[in-house]
Amino acid sequence: MTKKLLSVHEVAKLTGITVRTLHFYDEIGILKPTRLTGAGYRMYDDTALSRLQNILLFRELEFPLKEVKAILDNPNFDSSEAISQQIELLELKQKHIEELITFAREIQKEGVTTMNFKVFGKSEIEKYKAEIKAKWGNTKAYQEYMQKDIAQNEGSYSKIANELLTMFSELGELKHLTPNADEVQKKIAALQKFITDNYYVCTNKILSGLGELYVSDERFKDNIDKAGGAGTADFVKQAIALYCSNCHLQFV
Repeated sequence: MTKKLLSVHEVAKLTGITVRTLHFYDEIGILKPTRLTGAGYRMYDDTALSRLQNILLFRELEFPLKEVKAILDNPNFDSSEAISQQIELLELKQKHIEELITFAREIQKEGVTTMNFKVFGKSEIEKYKAEIKAKWGNTKAYQEYMQKDIAQNEGSYSKIANELLTMFSELGELKHLTPNADEVQKKIAALQKFITDNYYVCTNKILSGLGELYVSDERFKDNIDKAGGAGTADFVKQAIALYCSNCHLQFV
């Protein structure tokens, strides 16, 4: 870590990215300089460099800049937890590349005798990315939530939280049906509207991320399964995935 302010040219030399890229990051607000000199030159301190490091890691993991900005601007963003998530994603990416190399070598050695496209799939990587986006990326949604009365009224919050758990309980009662059953899908639509009305605008993209979070986050999973019975969280996740894939656009 540096102990002095670095100029834009020094940061470019240190990181390997271009001065033009740093100027662009400033323009879009994802990385503002710590201060400007009297002559208008950009200067960066350790905090700015730490943010840049996170930007570059997320970019290496193919997160769009818009999503990276939302993640880093989230007031609940935890850099230590984020680095653990980044490492796990990099390891998944490494595993994917190693599988591709092995597959390519097999073709080189034996020729193309069997068509195998599974090796190109990135579902595991995309699933984990969706979880990160759902957890950190909804800055606008978070701000909308904070502006609601429920963020300032504990009694109101408890009432709404209980209503949400009741919805999961009702979904749990439908586990005997398939996740794409009309009755189940109507409940998912109602869940999306409830979140929009009481927390933040729940687009299909956000809803999809929440579905992943309901299973991957043990706290969510335990609470949902307590409300609707064992397996409810996974059932809700499947139902949400089907709902979103069917392009229900009423709340996008």
